[in-house]
Amino acid sequence: MTTRSAITTQESQMVQPHALSNREQVVDTMIGLTRLSNLHRAIVAGSDSLELYLALRRRGFVRVATTTTCRVARGQHAVGLITGQNSLSAIETSLVQISQFLGASAAIAVLIDSHESGLSLKIRTRLEQMGFRIEAGVRCQQGFVLSAYRQSFGQMENAA
Repeated sequence: MTTRSAITTQESQMVQPHALSNREQVVDTMIGLTRLSNLHRAIVAGSDSLELYLALRRRGFVRVATTTTCRVARGQHAVGLITGQNSLSAIETSLVQISQFLGASAAIAVLIDSHESGLSLKIRTRLEQMGFRIEAGVRCQQGFVLSAYRQSFGQMENAA
């Protein structure tokens, strides 16, 4: 083995551990956008919710549940994560399911993995109708992650 090929092999081995899978990139993005910590309760929805749930548990997030397995009273979760949905109706259904579990000042991140024209704008509008304020959107390998925060939602409900 020549010195040149040894260096090339060493360089490629050094790059590979830093490469993230598409799923890990989405999980990292969602955690970062929602500022999820081990102290927060998180609720997960969508067709890939079990996969996301397991990825979060592997990372040490023990206060995470799916909408089907949650035993905590409604309105107690600080973060909601939606993944695996690729149509407007599926994402809206997940939003309705997850919103009842979220607290008055909760954060939410939605993975939009569809290439349907205008879908991100429609989801943004729906989140705003539900009392969320859009904070950021980040493009990932697997799609687009949109994050939003709900502030003073309890005051809005009392006023209505």
